[in-house]
Amino acid sequence: QVQLVESGGGLVQAGGSLRPSCVACGSILMINVIGWYRQAPGKQREFVAEITTYGSTNYADSVKGRFTSSRDNDKDTVYLKMNSLKPEDSAVYYCNAQIEERWTLLTRAYWGQGTQVTVSS
Repeated sequence: QVQLVESGGGLVQAGGSLRPSCVACGSILMINVIGWYRQAPGKQREFVAEITTYGSTNYADSVKGRFTSSRDNDKDTVYLKMNSLKPEDSAVYYCNAQIEERWTLLTRAYWGQGTQVTVSS
């Protein structure tokens, strides 16, 4: 059993910062790319950022220069540092990871349950 557990969302004023995290739990052999996505009410889920096993990152244009993704492979944890937050960043943030399972050696995609980020103007 593998799970992604997110935390660290919250309510912040515009210009503020948050750092949600995503922890992978369970029978894990290796975690490949981990991505962050967000979904605002009435909108489609959109890509925010991703980080590879070796730390290479990629960001959506809308967050480039404000958000930074990092990971601690020893803790199977990824972070999304969000600075200079804007009201339009308000959404439920999800992590998604390609995980190779320890016992089956299968690689599957997993989603976290999401963490709410609300930015007030």
